[in-house]
Amino acid sequence: MPFAGLLLAVAGVTALGLALIALVGPVARRYGKSRFWAVLAAVGLALPVAPVRATLGLGCLDLLMFGLITADVVALRRSAWARSRAAWWPGPPASRTPGGRLLGLLRRGWATGAWAGVGTGIATALAFGPCLFIAYYAVTRQWRAALTALGTAVALLGGAAVIAPGRFLRRSASLADPLNQSLAGVLARLYNSAGTPVLIWLSFAGLLVAVGMIRARSAHADGDEIAAFTLVGLTGAAVGPVTRIHEMVWILPAVLILVDAAARRKVTARGPQARRHPGIGFAVSAGLVYLLAAVDPRWTTGWNGYAFALILLLNALPWRPGVAPAVPARRVPQEVRRVPAIPGPRGR
Repeated sequence: MPFAGLLLAVAGVTALGLALIALVGPVARRYGKSRFWAVLAAVGLALPVAPVRATLGLGCLDLLMFGLITADVVALRRSAWARSRAAWWPGPPASRTPGGRLLGLLRRGWATGAWAGVGTGIATALAFGPCLFIAYYAVTRQWRAALTALGTAVALLGGAAVIAPGRFLRRSASLADPLNQSLAGVLARLYNSAGTPVLIWLSFAGLLVAVGMIRARSAHADGDEIAAFTLVGLTGAAVGPVTRIHEMVWILPAVLILVDAAARRKVTARGPQARRHPGIGFAVSAGLVYLLAAVDPRWTTGWNGYAFALILLLNALPWRPGVAPAVPARRVPQEVRRVPAIPGPRGR
């Protein structure tokens, strides 16, 4: 068991590092910063937060699932790039190079992002929460990724049911547990009962799912697939029956989005009408969310701090138009691609 725990911890940290390379690297490059040092700083800041500590300490799989779903974000971006390139670049795709049939097939699959949905399917087979990402694929009409994820999940779950049928759906937890920071846990504690009012929970959970999916679809349409996936992850953590601290890993990309939004406001602020401290609200929000995630959970679970943070982020997280599109550039709305001109001298 200690050796298995060590392997799981190494795999989790590796998945976290690879996910942060995919998420932080493009942000650092956009501002002309070193991607190596930016990713290294992000890993150093991510390791102390409570969701990461709980995942590593309890031997959970949430970091692996976070890395698998982030791999689908990379695949969708590569797919969008490949389709956009095919629209304006004549000739065969760049992946069609000599080197054997199998190697060419692998290169083509990597270049076109054909594996989009496999990571989500594996994550759904490991835990029930990521199935909301399959619904997101359907809402945004990414049918190939949705079918790939659904087929992968069904195949793996079917295999698990055959291998270990007695342990297939075994899960028990108390809704009123202070470590349960989902909407159901908040309602159970408010009503001071071991359960939660089902109709009230379903009503509010349905409302949160609708808000999360609508905002995720809008972020997808505006070309920010990272924000869209983050909103779906926050939605799943907020509405799940039992959401413990280690299942809130999606707070990490939410902090990154807030930091990037603050930097974008500062960089794009121009002219005498610009605010004195542009982006200060996003920067303060990022700092508060990070501090909440970094402190000992025993100090915050009593007053449902994580649960309220999830709900606030779900309703107020911004997205950044055009930074990580999962659709070809020709499908991104015109107002997203338009760059505002800087006013020139008077008379010109």
